[in-house]
Amino acid sequence: MTWNQALPLLVLASSLVPGLIIFALPERRRIMRTTLNLVGASVKLLLIGFMLWGVTRDEQYEFRHAVLPGLELVLHADALAMLFVTLSAALWFLTTVYAVGYLEGSPNRSRFFGFFSLCVTATVGVAMAGNLFTFFFFYELLTLSTYPLVVHRGTEKSLRAGNVYLAYTLAGGAVLLTGVVWLYGLLGRVEFVPGGSVSQLAPEYANQLRVIFLLLIAGVGVKAALVPLHGWLPQAMVAPAPVSALLHAVAVVKAGAFGIVRVVYEVYGVEFTQSLDLLTPLAIMASITIIWGSLRALWQDDLKRRLAYSTISQVSYIVLGVALYGPIGTVGGLAHLVHQGIMKITLFFCAGNYAETLGVHNVSEMNGVGRRMPATTLAFSIGALGMIGVPLTAGYVSKHHLAEGAYAAGAEWAIWVLTASSLLNAAYFLPILYRAWFMRTPETWPHEHVERRGRLETNALLLGPPLVSGAMIVIAAVFADSSWSPLAWAKLIAAREYLRWEN
Repeated sequence: MTWNQALPLLVLASSLVPGLIIFALPERRRIMRTTLNLVGASVKLLLIGFMLWGVTRDEQYEFRHAVLPGLELVLHADALAMLFVTLSAALWFLTTVYAVGYLEGSPNRSRFFGFFSLCVTATVGVAMAGNLFTFFFFYELLTLSTYPLVVHRGTEKSLRAGNVYLAYTLAGGAVLLTGVVWLYGLLGRVEFVPGGSVSQLAPEYANQLRVIFLLLIAGVGVKAALVPLHGWLPQAMVAPAPVSALLHAVAVVKAGAFGIVRVVYEVYGVEFTQSLDLLTPLAIMASITIIWGSLRALWQDDLKRRLAYSTISQVSYIVLGVALYGPIGTVGGLAHLVHQGIMKITLFFCAGNYAETLGVHNVSEMNGVGRRMPATTLAFSIGALGMIGVPLTAGYVSKHHLAEGAYAAGAEWAIWVLTASSLLNAAYFLPILYRAWFMRTPETWPHEHVERRGRLETNALLLGPPLVSGAMIVIAAVFADSSWSPLAWAKLIAAREYLRWEN
């Protein structure tokens, strides 16, 4: 086995091996558990950094293993995979630091961090999957590894939410499997390649391919929380804040959106998908989800539920970008895959800080919280303004390209969807910021768990990650034109999917 073949396996092992060791650790081995978590996350970042450097120079990193005749497990590090892998690894590191602080003194930490590491392993496997079979394998592993995280607290409410989550995702997995088996029956093998592999089938298969497309999109659309497949997501907010951050920014929801990207661009091919008249229905479905999620967010007093409905809306920006037939929309959607991740993880980190420090869970309890926790609230404000699409934030960059892509594709109606969504984003985020910064601080908080520690408003391990991710929101916008930005990487991918486009 060469180094280039081994590297994708090492990226998986950097979280899998520490996770398996952590399962066996007694609860009292806090330092060992934390060390394994941070070393694994750091090694993963280093390995991915090396792969990024190689992919820009057209190095090939691929591992293949024959499971059955004609059925291979394939890990392949192409440009699209590296976009998602890098996001996952970077935000996993931040979430690991945050989770160590958040779960300090809590029971069952070895179980939590063991499944936490398996979850990230599955997410990276989804990203690097080189064919549809491998994607399905890691996609279902992601379902099984995140369920224990959702029900971690073991309360009746969390168990009920976990059962709903499992029912939705396993049903989605069954639908996805039906599409995968059907397509393998027609093609024999389904590799992920730019331009897709389905178009080689004869025209008489067109109707079958339309049905298979719907099965595949429905299967991954459950995790992407497309309406009406979104019901599990708001209920899953009973999970601890690090889990919520992981679900919304890195793992489950983003894996679903990434699956839609793979199906459209590298299973069917965007041009063939357009020829089957499937892109417009997908764009309409995404638009309905964008508006519906924003409207539901308006009426949520529970802060995490408001953020959950915001996720339902914002992730469908990615799907809309995919469904707009043109490279500029693709750039906007792929850039938003990263930008939404760093914005949403910031917001959930901050929501966790309010709950863990002051016992604040509801928007109605946030009066004056900016005076008590100014650094956390500054990070929350940056994340919220990014979601609205204010200039000098990552959200503005991706929304601007999505609007340009809609115009270039002759889908001006999508610009109105984006505008309406941004106005609704403002309607449910700006009142929070007004409460936090301008309303009078109450005499007592609902339950102040963590008192001020000198100049620190809360535990340093809780404060650092949202400040770093908040800074990333601004950096991604200010340096959007640099060669290493998420936007530049999205342009590289679009140039490979639309081979006649000069970016």
